[in-house]
Amino acid sequence: MPREYQFQVSPEVAANENLLNQHVAKQFQISPKDIQKTVVLKRSIDARQKAIKVNIKAKVYFVGEDFEENNFQLPEYKNVSNAQEVIIVGAGPAGLFAALQLIELGLKPIVIERGKDVRGRRRDLKAINVEHIVNEDSNYCFGEGGAGTYSDGKLYTRSKKRGDVDRILRLLVGFGATSEILVEAHPHIGTNKLPQIIQDIREKIIECGGKVLFETRVTDFVISNNEIQGVVTQNDDIIPANKLILATGHSARDIFELLDRKKIVIEAKPFALGVRAEHPQELIDKIQYSCDYRGEFLPPAPYSIVKQVNGRGMYSFCMCPGGVIAPCATSPGEVVTNGWSPSKRDQVTANSGIVVELKLEDFKPFAKFGALAGMEFQKNIEQNAWQMAGKTQKVPAQRLVDFSCQKISSDIPKTSYVPGTTSVELGDVFPNFLTQIMREGFQEFGKSMKGYFTNEAILHAPESRTSSPVRIPRDDFSLEHPQIKGLYPCGEGAGFAGGIISAAIDGEKCALKIAESISK
Repeated sequence: MPREYQFQVSPEVAANENLLNQHVAKQFQISPKDIQKTVVLKRSIDARQKAIKVNIKAKVYFVGEDFEENNFQLPEYKNVSNAQEVIIVGAGPAGLFAALQLIELGLKPIVIERGKDVRGRRRDLKAINVEHIVNEDSNYCFGEGGAGTYSDGKLYTRSKKRGDVDRILRLLVGFGATSEILVEAHPHIGTNKLPQIIQDIREKIIECGGKVLFETRVTDFVISNNEIQGVVTQNDDIIPANKLILATGHSARDIFELLDRKKIVIEAKPFALGVRAEHPQELIDKIQYSCDYRGEFLPPAPYSIVKQVNGRGMYSFCMCPGGVIAPCATSPGEVVTNGWSPSKRDQVTANSGIVVELKLEDFKPFAKFGALAGMEFQKNIEQNAWQMAGKTQKVPAQRLVDFSCQKISSDIPKTSYVPGTTSVELGDVFPNFLTQIMREGFQEFGKSMKGYFTNEAILHAPESRTSSPVRIPRDDFSLEHPQIKGLYPCGEGAGFAGGIISAAIDGEKCALKIAESISK
């Protein structure tokens, strides 16, 4: 009978199947020839000591024991061409996984996406990078796959209590992701690999009788007696359905404004905001691995850091080893940053959002906007950055030590941010309280990570789309909006998720609740 076994080995042993078998054989005091297969179940790096180790949880199959390669089969999706229809607004992870779950349950999803398909999006991403032109419906945030498609595909989540994380990972593997995402402690697909996976999910939805409508923006909801009856699109077309999953993501400001205008209850929600810091990856490797050279058996080092500064949390967010910084504005007249990595994480720079938690009281200058006060606070900083960058998609930038010393950097080296940089005093981008926290916080970061606080690091501003500035409330049990029957707020845009995995889980949960309500 195969045995599960946990142990530590060197990175070199962890990377070599024969060496791994030899290590296991030594522990069992048997010959390596007696081991048929060592299957790694989970893997993580322990870099706390100078001698770096890899933690491994493995299942060991001895010679003569039954062993079959895992074939990750997709569920048996039904043909739902003639089934009851459910509208899903948004084709990000929440919307796409809600659609798959609906099909599994015998319901027909109608996915409405304001942006283009994954291939069509590429032209618009090039336009924002090269020509500084922002397409409000097709950009790094909007389009097939949502913000995650072209912003990294990190799959780590702390939301274990929200649902079955492994189910989502297995589905991704079934649609073409590497099975390594089931093993790694911090799984990652990569921006270069995600588009094909997203396209395959869409093709499965259509194959099963569902619909996916691109370049179709929802401009109104059809509501009668406080019950959803359908949606209106930008061409004044009405798409009818009495069940609607609203999964528009954290940047769909027009949807938040529509809800507010129709007096559908929404709430201001705290979020976090700051800068995106870029260091040489080699420097981060030296800090994290305590070595001069990372070597071929260790991946580019990530980092995670949290500090309390003046009663506020300041922390790293969406850290991208071997990655690049991308322009993520969703409207003309604003500058927004985010980061991503290719699957190999082989770029020469590392970047991370470094953000400060905000409180509802911070939005008081925008109180006249009611539930949209946080959104207006966010928008004001992004528009300020655009002004300071010369009304282009160049990003306001400053060397890290210079920022802490309130000194405009005399030069900014070329960074991974393709549209370019403008040297400014970043303190002028943010409110004073936020600037002071970041200045103190970066010095505290430097005390914990020796070498982090350096002028080799370039700060890009702002990192402002960490999560939704609005929460669309829902009943804890039914997941319906408390005011509008048939409306299911979902995912990051509604304030119930934070990343690909938790959004996908939330999409599935909403689909399950809809099926449950229909069957009653």
